[in-house]
Amino acid sequence: MLFWILLIAILILSVWAQYQVSHQFHKYSQVQNRRFLTGAEAASAVLRAHGVSGVGIARCSGHLTDHYDPRDNTIYLSQSVYDSSTIAAVGVACHEAGHACQYAEGYFPIRVRSAIIPVCQFGSTFSYILILIGLFLYSQAWFGVGVVLFSLTTLFQLVTLPVEFNASGRALATIEGEGLLYEDEYYGARKVLSAAALTYVAALLTSLLYLARYVMVFLSMGRRDE
Repeated sequence: MLFWILLIAILILSVWAQYQVSHQFHKYSQVQNRRFLTGAEAASAVLRAHGVSGVGIARCSGHLTDHYDPRDNTIYLSQSVYDSSTIAAVGVACHEAGHACQYAEGYFPIRVRSAIIPVCQFGSTFSYILILIGLFLYSQAWFGVGVVLFSLTTLFQLVTLPVEFNASGRALATIEGEGLLYEDEYYGARKVLSAAALTYVAALLTSLLYLARYVMVFLSMGRRDE
């Protein structure tokens, strides 16, 4: 019963977080910043402020698809961010530039996240299959391996949290320190990035809850075999 209560609460949080991201981005995408700074220009400003060079800035298709790709050392900004001079565009672009700075400076959590991505992808792909096989065959061994693989995805979510919070922190500190936005506009950029951060919190809580559930099932299977 407790599991379902917590699950419903976390699902509500997840829906609320997604709504906030869409709402805040849409709201501050309607407000031009008074310096007429575009997303691409804001990203460049963050890189300069941190002494980072050689990072590309390019357009990408889609909505809220902005990201930094370490494979080609490029910040990809969506059409609503790259050429846009809105408060939301500046906030999002600076956040992605924050990720580029993390890689350039060797920020430890992002190095850990990069290192575990292959095993986490493997775990994400096969964990549910092994868990289902374990339940079908009533095999604690198969189920246990599935739980271990699932725990890798939880680990990825756990490491992702400080990475995302740090990128937003870098973005907001640079926006304020370099005067990229006026004080009242800074508040809007913070609202956009705070809403995005909440989605990562909800994802981690969901993963932790399911992991705890699987561990309890694993232990109960062992007790039944005694």
